[in-house]
Amino acid sequence: MRLADLHEDLAYASMMIDVINGDAQSSISMLRAFDESMVFAAVFPRIKMRKIAGESHIALRGLLIEQIKFYLELEKAGLVNIIRGINDLRPGINLVLSLEGADVLGINDLYILKELGIRAIGLTWNEDNRFAASCMTKKDYGLTNNGEELVKLANELGIIIDVAHASKQTVLDVASTSRKPIIASHANASALKHHRRNLDDEEIEAIIKTGGVIGVTAIRDTLPSPTMQGIVDNLKYIGESFGWSHVALGTDMLGIDETPTGFENILKARNIIEVINREEELWRNPLRVINDVMNS
Repeated sequence: MRLADLHEDLAYASMMIDVINGDAQSSISMLRAFDESMVFAAVFPRIKMRKIAGESHIALRGLLIEQIKFYLELEKAGLVNIIRGINDLRPGINLVLSLEGADVLGINDLYILKELGIRAIGLTWNEDNRFAASCMTKKDYGLTNNGEELVKLANELGIIIDVAHASKQTVLDVASTSRKPIIASHANASALKHHRRNLDDEEIEAIIKTGGVIGVTAIRDTLPSPTMQGIVDNLKYIGESFGWSHVALGTDMLGIDETPTGFENILKARNIIEVINREEELWRNPLRVINDVMNS
């Protein structure tokens, strides 16, 4: 069985636990259990620190580099293959390096990040920034002028734009600005559970009009029930209401404190895929976005 997962926090978690041979939510050893896997591996430059002027920004950029180095070291050790272009998919474990939150970036940093292997960028995490408003915003200003430039440059460079954690207006603005498919790497449907991290039908429709994909997530609070069935319900809602060409898994494994009941680790994704009986779509949809965006 093949696994595509649009969001796992392997690098961030590696600072605290063993994500190579460990048994907590996901690990390299668990991913080996699949015939083939393709994981959007998060680079999450966040850490609790003193808010001294200039220090936190510099430290976070350093953390970004350290997490990219972690993935490059996995590749050098022969444990994973990093996807940098449309012909890079290999047997085994494939990673798409994905920056979660553009707070630490200048627009032209995209050129450097591409050289370092980053192929997807989330505009926000849970805080507003100079590019876009987040899902936690108190004033939804959407995509800024800087954000529009970032989206256009990402399109030019073949980097996927991710609107997980973004505000509604940001999602709509990005969808109307991007010439390439966009993703919401880990989000669920507001129709099933009202939550600031979830997408309403207008947002889902905007994403799929770009040819994009929504990764259904295992974040307990965003599910109609904090169980594996809650994940299944979201997959079915998006697939049956908007088309099975636009849905995937985006578990957020290693980025969540507690997993849904019945979905204790990534190996349980096999049960979800079997229940849904849509293995081909759940694998092919993210691959289509990769091909469409990187073929620029």
